[in-house]
Order: sequence, then C-alpha cells, then structure tokens
Amino acid sequence: MVEKTGRPAYLQIVDELRAQIRAGSLPPGTALPSIAQLCERFEVSASVVKSAISVLRTEGLVVGQQGKGVFVREAPASAPEPSGINAEILDQLTQMRASVKELGDRLAALESAVFPKRK
Repeated sequence: MVEKTGRPAYLQIVDELRAQIRAGSLPPGTALPSIAQLCERFEVSASVVKSAISVLRTEGLVVGQQGKGVFVREAPASAPEPSGINAEILDQLTQMRASVKELGDRLAALESAVFPKRK
C-alpha cells in the first residue's frame, strides 16, 4: 500500500519494485505482476502503476514485451542509479505533477461551487 508521505505514489512503487529487483526477490527474466495486480496491491490507479513501470524502464531495470508483460532485465545490477541531473529532472517532474494535481483539485472545487449538481 502506498503511504501518504508527500512522495508521489508512483515513486514509492518504483522504490519498492527496484528494491525487490536488486535484492533478487524479482530475479532476471521474471515477469512483474500485472498492472491490475499492482493496482490492487498498492491501492492505486492503472496510470500510477504505468508511470512507475515507465521509470523502471528508463532506469533499465525492466523491459516490456508486447502482449506478454514486463520482465526484469537480465542484468539489472549494471543499471545505474539516476545521475544527479536525472534525479534533479525527476524531482522537478514530481513537483510539476504535484502542482498540476493541486490545480486540478482547485478547479474541481470551483466547478462544483459554480455548477452544483442537480438532483
């Protein structure tokens, strides 16, 4: 389950899956659980899980096979940690997502105030 720590849910999922891959509990060649299974396990939407998988792909830890699933790469140990500039970009993207979410929440609140639902 994703915790409400202020850290985006997709990054929390990345951290957990990355740790499992590096610890060997998800060995090379192993399929990740399906998106539906990960959604249920972490109690998040499919878009959050897809974002997490995208980060793992970018880091070179997993590879997708169309119609088959997402698998742990054969040599995950050689995958580098995000460099300083990549980490900075990820932090900036995280901040931007949080800002966009906040704006979306504020817009939804305004819309519900201006356009009350009719019964």
